[in-house]
Amino acid sequence: MSFSIREGKITDMPSVLELIKELAHFENEANAVEISLANLEKDGFGNSPLFKTFVAELDEKIVGMALFYSRYSTWKGPTIHLEDLIVKKSKRGLNIGSALYKKVIEYGSNLGVKRMEWVVLDWNTPAIEFYKKTGAHILEDWKTVQMDEQSIKKYLETL
Repeated sequence: MSFSIREGKITDMPSVLELIKELAHFENEANAVEISLANLEKDGFGNSPLFKTFVAELDEKIVGMALFYSRYSTWKGPTIHLEDLIVKKSKRGLNIGSALYKKVIEYGSNLGVKRMEWVVLDWNTPAIEFYKKTGAHILEDWKTVQMDEQSIKKYLETL
């Protein structure tokens, strides 16, 4: 089976949204996806795009994607954050995920970024092992910190 990797287009966003929902289901957070197709189209393809995507096509259908964006490190300078990388469950094992991963890393290298980063769930052993094999470092001593919309509002109300 031959697949191709290319930069995502606005017309790919329905498929990207399906993949985001599939990833949320895989991560046991199926009801957590709030993003809409309109959000993806506006945020990724508006006047100031907030993210980029690479998509994997097989038989003229999108079967995988990587979504990432630029960040800035006060210690390193320009960086890239890989938000999500997902391949349809039925198409895993065909090296599509590896090809998407490589494409994002090549993109970052061509930009001259000083670091690339992402998070991985501690129970996703296959992903952790894959990342380690590629030379990525899993930072065990750092914790991800988040505030959701409700927490933000609640905090600001206390000020």
